Amino acid sequence: MFLKAQHQPFFKILTLTAAVVQSMSIYAEDPVHQLPVIEVQAIHTDNNILTTPASIYQIDASPQQNNSNVNVSEVLQGVPGLQINNRENYAQDLQISMRGFGARSTFGVRGIRLYVDGIPATMPDGQGQSSNIDLNSLSNIEVLSGPFSSLYGNSSGGTILAQSKEGEGRDSIQLGYNAGSHQKQQGNIVLQGGSDHAGAPAYVISSSYFDTNGYREHSGADKVMTNAKLTWQLDDGSKINWVLNRVNINADDPQGLTRAQWQENPKQQVAYLKQFDVRKEIEQTQTGLTWTKPINDKNELYVMGYFGNRAVTQYQSIPATTQTNPQHAGGVIDFARNYYGLDLRWKGTDLLPNTVFVAGVALDQMDEDRKGYENFNASGQYGVKGNLRRNEDNTLWNIDPYLQASWQFLPAWRIDTGVRYSNVHYKSQDHYLSNGDDSDATDYQKVLPSVALSWEILPFLNAYASYGKGFETPTFTEMAYRPDGEAGFNFALKPASSDTYELGLKSQNDWGLWTAAVFHTKTQNDIVSYKSVEGRATYQNADETLRKGVELSWQNKFWKELAAQASYSYIDAKFNADYSASSGVVEKGNAIPGIAKNQAFARLAWQPEQGFQAGVDVRYMDRIFVDDINSEDAPSYTVVGANIGYLWKNADWTVNSYLRIDNLFDRDYVGSVIVNDGNGRFFEPADGRNLNAGLSVTKAF
Repeated sequence: MFLKAQHQPFFKILTLTAAVVQSMSIYAEDPVHQLPVIEVQAIHTDNNILTTPASIYQIDASPQQNNSNVNVSEVLQGVPGLQINNRENYAQDLQISMRGFGARSTFGVRGIRLYVDGIPATMPDGQGQSSNIDLNSLSNIEVLSGPFSSLYGNSSGGTILAQSKEGEGRDSIQLGYNAGSHQKQQGNIVLQGGSDHAGAPAYVISSSYFDTNGYREHSGADKVMTNAKLTWQLDDGSKINWVLNRVNINADDPQGLTRAQWQENPKQQVAYLKQFDVRKEIEQTQTGLTWTKPINDKNELYVMGYFGNRAVTQYQSIPATTQTNPQHAGGVIDFARNYYGLDLRWKGTDLLPNTVFVAGVALDQMDEDRKGYENFNASGQYGVKGNLRRNEDNTLWNIDPYLQASWQFLPAWRIDTGVRYSNVHYKSQDHYLSNGDDSDATDYQKVLPSVALSWEILPFLNAYASYGKGFETPTFTEMAYRPDGEAGFNFALKPASSDTYELGLKSQNDWGLWTAAVFHTKTQNDIVSYKSVEGRATYQNADETLRKGVELSWQNKFWKELAAQASYSYIDAKFNADYSASSGVVEKGNAIPGIAKNQAFARLAWQPEQGFQAGVDVRYMDRIFVDDINSEDAPSYTVVGANIGYLWKNADWTVNSYLRIDNLFDRDYVGSVIVNDGNGRFFEPADGRNLNAGLSVTKAF
């Protein structure tokens, strides 16, 4: 009904739009700067952003953006359909959702696949983190949403692909420092250089140290990051990238506030929680290699291999009286994960007329040593590691074969299709047997087809229609605790399965790059938050959910170096069937919590390659419900940011300076919510007016 009622008129609008745009192009007497053709990598079949039959956006991480380069939210604002919230809490990472997928997460990233230089930043079970994306050496980010995200397999309600810079030109060193409100400061160094010889690599090595006292009580953090990338261009035409990334984070967790506490003092931590010294320690090291090898002018091979280790110790706010239950796993989470995998891919071009074929297989495995401890010692002091209460080895693996094909069957018509068999195998071996043996295993599998039909209406105007099936398994963290409070994994939690339909229109001409998309996603067994109590979240399945919406975007560089960007997103995300939750019966039609129905963004910036720079941006976020029964909501808000800077270049030297003000009018608002918090502490306040200034100096040799 949705397609029949809403999508058919969409095609009637295409012809009218084409005529209008064509007239604007022909009769414009003072032509403006046309954007260059933007090549994208997310769809593997040699497309640019205009001809890709999917919602895809590319963001350049240029120095003119004048940001502190700490959180990826600084560069991803304004992507339609992407909701990215800064919790002001470095212990829990950013809250990222795409078309509503991932909004349930109380920490980390769910439902969205993350990649850095082709290496997964999402674990094989679907849990990801953005903390290892180094913004000081970032080149660009691609954001892919909609049906074609299913090409990436499990938990790909959307895909974010970050690409680091490659070394080029003469050797150079860059030293940078920025500081701001709440004693935020970051020092960084970037070494880079190109290579004219196949045996010698181009290189980029970036290292930084960041710390802050935090906007709220007990929200201080420090972060050390190193990112290195070596690139070989070999004589046979092949290319090798080797990357190494290490991040170390120590962060206090202020947790949430009730509405009354937020309105009284948004900077506070609840007095009762101070005794627990809630915090998180993270160490992650990851390395990977990609190799692209052209066999001839029609065939190409691609190999990616990676290995990583992630260790986390987290102290929670769980009272000793609660932990007296012999089935309880304690108030300290302590785990170490080794994860590794391969992606082997072949691409063939014009093996049949006007076709591109891709065939590959992805293999991933994760081994986790998970322990739980009491968060108090013999004298009753909280915030220390006490007696062992949980001890298990968890393993997960998948082998996903996939196929893609792109066929230009008529001069203006193309069909893109793909299929992936996603299968995930879980196993838990319990070694803490004093409360029973909770060892268990399960596996999930799904065939994920996708198809898109695209039409080049005019050389600068493309339309497409697409369909794809999605698949999202629960993560180990989401299965770690059972809603009934008993010991062992929640293996009753089912994977979610979704069907997405999308219609889109794109145009790139003298008036800029324009995109429009409408989508409709129905999900069975959607994974939703059951309850979050004392820093511990449990999950269950909702029978059916529905997400439908509209996304619009425009960007252009028109007069000289004046650039503009605007976007709007509408998403109607709701439960499509009654189900029983911890807060009561959730009725069909209730809004899915954590998702804003309307978002809008606009930016205007003067961005010359050197000289004076300035910019202003405005962001609107609609209200967000905090629980399944929609009992409360975080109010809507509009915030403004502004920046100025000066970029000076002279021979071997480059100096870049900037000053940025966020929340210019000191708006008091909630930055993110803790969905279904059992204590009613749903709200994570955003920062008030805050300043950041920075200076970097680059010397070439």
